[in-house]
Amino acid sequence: MADIKDCQLAGLQGGQRADDDRSLALQFAPMLRMDAREPFLPLAFAYTIFHEDCDSPSFPRRVQLPSGCSFAIEYAIWWDWDIEHLYELEHIWVYVGPDDRVIAADASWHGEWRSMRSSDGSLPLLDGRVSPCSEPGKHAFAPDPAILLKQKSKTGLACGPRAGTSGVHITPLFAGRIAERNVINNQLVWTWLERRRFEPAWNFSQTVDLRDCIAVPWPALEAWIPERVAHLVAELEASIAPAERRVLRIAHRGASALAQENSVAAFRLAAERGADMIEVDLRFTADNVPVAAHDADLQRVYGVEGNIADCSLAQLQQLTAGRGEPLLTMEQVVQSCRELMLGLYLDVKDVDNESAGMAVVELLRQNGMLPVTVFGSFRADWMAELKALCPDAMTSILFASRHVDPVALGSSLNANFVHPCWERFDRPQDWLTPDWLAAVRDAGLGVMIWHEHRPDVIRDLYQLGIYGICADDPLDLLPKRLCSPH
Repeated sequence: MADIKDCQLAGLQGGQRADDDRSLALQFAPMLRMDAREPFLPLAFAYTIFHEDCDSPSFPRRVQLPSGCSFAIEYAIWWDWDIEHLYELEHIWVYVGPDDRVIAADASWHGEWRSMRSSDGSLPLLDGRVSPCSEPGKHAFAPDPAILLKQKSKTGLACGPRAGTSGVHITPLFAGRIAERNVINNQLVWTWLERRRFEPAWNFSQTVDLRDCIAVPWPALEAWIPERVAHLVAELEASIAPAERRVLRIAHRGASALAQENSVAAFRLAAERGADMIEVDLRFTADNVPVAAHDADLQRVYGVEGNIADCSLAQLQQLTAGRGEPLLTMEQVVQSCRELMLGLYLDVKDVDNESAGMAVVELLRQNGMLPVTVFGSFRADWMAELKALCPDAMTSILFASRHVDPVALGSSLNANFVHPCWERFDRPQDWLTPDWLAAVRDAGLGVMIWHEHRPDVIRDLYQLGIYGICADDPLDLLPKRLCSPH
């Protein structure tokens, strides 16, 4: 299991030591039942022995010894990979009675923990050792397969369409100690894991004995983890060339080439045609309701007079009623994105006050959409204000001039992306020189690209290794469509 393939992993193995705690940890080490197609197996675990109630050093819980328990063993189990992100740390707690018999067990479950007793009260044991089932790709534990099968659909999404989308994982335990989470490294992780997406067999016949893994005290694993993450990211950087990296496919106002822009119909078509994210324009009504609209007025799209900022939402809905797809509120946009599993690129056109902007942030946060949303704008002051008020929001600064220093601009705003809007040029890709791109990447900035439809330009952009491209028809962005001219 712990096949030593690199010096960095061998260094952890060198931290093993023969003592009573390690002997106990190996004696009661769990046997994991994993999916027959599981591509990621654990490499190591850290052990902590509890002889009294005590806070866990590696998990947000207090370990309490039940009646008749002589001691408890915490197993912090390390995987290099979860199917959605780089690294996984799951936990099992084994409670041992005075006769060296396992009397209880708990295990981690998506940031929480639960008892490993089945509905009939029994513990999953194999040769006297705890033997829980491990969720395919995700590695959360359950006492029997029936529990995991209840979330088969959710797990299938993680192992399929969502593979790699969480990038470099940082739990609160390692906040400030793992520095590798940025959009460039997230793209590398996404690229690597998407190639390893799989369909679980839901047959837990692959048995993993933790005795075959590296076993160290928790302080040794804790010190090693940041080094391991940095090592894995460096390996990805060296092995995945920019031209091979996964490019984010953004549907410009939805699939606006085929349906009314900024409409549910355009969003659905975008999802069907391979988009990862939709670009939506954000404006505010007179009563500060956020809506999806590119133009300040209603004439081009709806054929009626009126400015969005001068009308209440109720008035706008009356004006646009019966004139094609209705004007959408941001709440409706967010619900569509959740339903269609699409990310959101919000082009902020106008915002009068902080409270209106933060209301949009809170809407996204409440719906679990903030991690898959990027706020973009030509207005540097708005982007700076948003980042100051909400540091975890992803931001993108748009600019039209070729003479802007993208690193100076993006870094000054603490942005995640720079977004040159150069579609007016015949060969805009020529302005993305190797030096320009290298400087941007070295600053940890991703490059988002204008909405594009020219196959030759799109092919060249893919070869340059940019982060994301907008298109009116996301089908134009699929790699198979780029192999030869349309």
